[in-house]
Amino acid sequence: MTRHGNNATNSSVYSYSERKKDQKQAGYGTEKMRLGKDAIKAFDCCSLTLQPTSRPLISPQGYIFDKEAIYSFILEKKNTYNKQMKEYERQKEAEIKEFRDKAAQEEEESKERFEQTEKNIVTKRVNAFKSSGSGSSISNMREDRKRVMPGFWLPSLTPQAKKTKLVKPDKTVYCPISRKPLRVKDLITVVWTEVKDPDNQKSLIAREERYQCAVTGDTLYDSTHCAVLKPTGHVVTMECVEKIIKKDWQHPLTGQSLTEKDILRVVRGSTGFSAANDELLAERDRPTMAIA
Repeated sequence: MTRHGNNATNSSVYSYSERKKDQKQAGYGTEKMRLGKDAIKAFDCCSLTLQPTSRPLISPQGYIFDKEAIYSFILEKKNTYNKQMKEYERQKEAEIKEFRDKAAQEEEESKERFEQTEKNIVTKRVNAFKSSGSGSSISNMREDRKRVMPGFWLPSLTPQAKKTKLVKPDKTVYCPISRKPLRVKDLITVVWTEVKDPDNQKSLIAREERYQCAVTGDTLYDSTHCAVLKPTGHVVTMECVEKIIKKDWQHPLTGQSLTEKDILRVVRGSTGFSAANDELLAERDRPTMAIA
């Protein structure tokens, strides 16, 4: 038994490595795995389908989506909103109807109480010396005063669960990656520039070097910092932006005037190296094994 352990009677014979090995085999403890290059999408792939894009679009936050995938996502969210809104409106109508019925019932009860009060105002002769009949009783258990005990086992007397009150749904569609508001008109068409290599006869998807900078011709990789020029959608490297575009703030291909807002950084793909990317360690929590 160690100095600071109250129940650690097996520390001398049950080592840390043996305990970790048993936890792994038994399925206990947190499972950690280092993500490699093959586990992360490439820079030109859709953030939803994780496949190379045929008609790429970019969000204001710099995430690449395939047009069909992101449009389907937005349409699904709008359909879900319409369904939730119908349920919410149905609930509001039911609440208004219940309120009106309750008000009408209270008014009817008030009328009945008033009529009962008016009927009770009647002059009666008092027969003080008249003997009471044999059937009269002063007991509090008469038929009109009989106490009714509640039967909690009866379905009609058991408490009922009320429906969950719905809140008004949010009409805003949020980006599935950045969780920022997303509109169709905010999506910008991306124009990739294919690498011109006559010796490479492979299909575009099978190539490792698929696209290049529209201005300098530098090949784009997962580790390359690049940006999209909003007016035309061309993809250029950030080195080109810093050394060429920011000198006179003109589009190198069309001559259009550019501003800082017209340069949209692309969230680049991952390389699997911690120096280039963040959060490359995946964790999964599993039941904890208690050791006496």
